[in-house]
Amino acid sequence: MVKKILLIEDEAELVELMKMRLEANGYEVDFAYDGEEGLKSIEDNRPDLVLLDIKIPKIDGFEVCKIIKESPATKDIPVVAISALAGKDLPNRCREAGAEVLLFKPIEAEKLLSKIKELLKKKEQG
Repeated sequence: MVKKILLIEDEAELVELMKMRLEANGYEVDFAYDGEEGLKSIEDNRPDLVLLDIKIPKIDGFEVCKIIKESPATKDIPVVAISALAGKDLPNRCREAGAEVLLFKPIEAEKLLSKIKELLKKKEQG
């Protein structure tokens, strides 16, 4: 069964690059350009995994992640936080929000694909 990934990212070029890479690896990809749109997509489409930029319009990635993890219907969806931001507290803030993994931009494709596989496998095993 094809796994669905939702990419919430406001940089259109990055969305296209990541979408092509993920689809080439057999994933179905939806995308949203802001936190509000992303939450609606999660509600409507129930992805298997969310790739979530931290610095996005309307509702930032920290808040989107908290909302995902606080809802009984979506709390089991793995979240991979992605960010170009630096800062010592960023990994802690992502973890506190509920993200399973934090990756920094520019994202290495192999590392991203490896983390996605690992998280989806964990999710299947319960």
